[in-house]
Amino acid sequence: MSTLQLFCRGRLSWGLLALSGVVLELAALFFQYGMDLSPCVMCIYVRVAVLGLILAGLIGMLQPTWWILRFVGLVGWVVSAVWGFRLAYELNNMQVNPSPFATCSFYPEFPSFMPLDVWLPSVFSPTGMCSDLPWTWLSVSMAQWMMVCFAIYALIWLAMLVPSLKPAK
Repeated sequence: MSTLQLFCRGRLSWGLLALSGVVLELAALFFQYGMDLSPCVMCIYVRVAVLGLILAGLIGMLQPTWWILRFVGLVGWVVSAVWGFRLAYELNNMQVNPSPFATCSFYPEFPSFMPLDVWLPSVFSPTGMCSDLPWTWLSVSMAQWMMVCFAIYALIWLAMLVPSLKPAK
């Protein structure tokens, strides 16, 4: 078995996925509470996509030698990465090309069975506007940095796909 196959079947790889998501969530909370930057509804949706990456990592960590759990983790990983990229792209478009007619909602639209904004309002309740551009680093906005992050997650997923699904010899 190759080194990458062994890595995919180990808890370390899935733990790193979950840990990187936790770091992103903690960074978001630092921006919100430490730097007093108000998250918009799209930012909240991006947080949910990052939460999906954390959950995918935790699922993969449960029993990474089982093919079905790796498969479920991989599906959660790619769905979260692609959905997060799409959300960050839309948010970036709202910030770069602001329009008085295309604004985001003031309230998140979570399903009734999972009202994250009610369960954990300190993390999932928006207080800002999508068209605001409150923070940049190296002339790159937070939405653009998140696009980079989600693209990296997708590329790593692509590199892990075949070794994860290849049968052990």
